[in-house]
Amino acid sequence: MSTVLQLLIEGERLDTAQMATILDLPEADVSAELKRLQAEHVLLGWRPVLNPERVQEDAVRAVIEVRISPEREGGFDRLAARIGQFDAVESCYLMSGSYDLLLFAKGNDLREVATFVSERLASVEGVLSTATHFMLRAYKEQGHLLLSPTESGEKPAVSP
Repeated sequence: MSTVLQLLIEGERLDTAQMATILDLPEADVSAELKRLQAEHVLLGWRPVLNPERVQEDAVRAVIEVRISPEREGGFDRLAARIGQFDAVESCYLMSGSYDLLLFAKGNDLREVATFVSERLASVEGVLSTATHFMLRAYKEQGHLLLSPTESGEKPAVSP
């Protein structure tokens, strides 16, 4: 893995001059590496870690298990790509186990997500069944704890 990519994954978004200083590389090399990572579709975008309760109070997030029938010659990929194009779908993963795809979806309210599942997702040819689980509260997001010890009402543990 590129050292520039590793720095981006582990730390805050830095400008190229800051990355060059940390990595002890010329800034031009860092810029070139960022351009290469973008051109090769390794680096797809910048995504901050947000506390959903503080920025999207009215938004609803759901996890949806989807069983599908793989297409001849396309396998799961073509159907997963089609499902992934829906605006409500934030992420789509091929899974092993009792279902095939795991979706993370969002909507403005429960009805919007339910309507997406019942009218759009379930009607896609090849979708056999769905199971929707609504997220009630986030405690950890992308490695970041969202509750401080004072918010949780508990004393911090001596060791994790």
